[in-house]
Amino acid sequence: MQSFDQIYARAAQRQGGEAALKTRLAEWPAKSAAELAAIPDDRWLAEMTRGVFRAGFNWQVIDNKWEGFEAAFHAFDPALNAAMSDDEFDAHLKDTRIVRNGQKVASVRANGQFLTDLAREHGSAAQFFAGWPDSDFVGLLEVMKARAARCAGETAMRFFRTMGKPSFITTRDVAAALIEAGVIAQPPKSKKDLAAVQAAFNGWSETAGLNLTELSRVLALSAGPIYDPSQTWRQRGGD
Repeated sequence: MQSFDQIYARAAQRQGGEAALKTRLAEWPAKSAAELAAIPDDRWLAEMTRGVFRAGFNWQVIDNKWEGFEAAFHAFDPALNAAMSDDEFDAHLKDTRIVRNGQKVASVRANGQFLTDLAREHGSAAQFFAGWPDSDFVGLLEVMKARAARCAGETAMRFFRTMGKPSFITTRDVAAALIEAGVIAQPPKSKKDLAAVQAAFNGWSETAGLNLTELSRVLALSAGPIYDPSQTWRQRGGD
């Protein structure tokens, strides 16, 4: 298996040196468990909803309408959205402030209930997410797949990354780096593949002292052409 030092060196070379690589890694800072636990549950529902509506859609359209989303969904209060009546659901499907996709609107109600349940079980949804060990990130993804609505796989990975919880995202570039490193033989889809990815990340985290987000970014940034200072563009890893 390829060592992480080799992957890191390749990423640094492709980004124009170690200093440039470290700058890129700082673009997605991870929050501490205490910081994550302090985030109000409505912000967790808001970002979950943003990810669900962005999936398979133009992200800019969602972002441009986001003020309308906040207004339509009661600033993403989990309890209020969990209690969404059928009449309110029907009204959302006519509300031009949002993207009127019935299945995705329904996910706001379902995920409001999911977060409300977590709050009842753990004090707050934020405390549940904050307390989940990074060494079992794939286990947290399984929880999202089983209990959340339309927020599994890469959508869930990006949700946690945006919230500041250390996370890897198995994008095309990350998958390619994992295959080249000998961790997996194909893009990860099965539980067995994801377990192998988690094990590799856990080992690299221990030896390199980097969190899941930083490790994932290094893998992503190790892909692509070598940095050329004569070019006006900068290679961006797919993560």
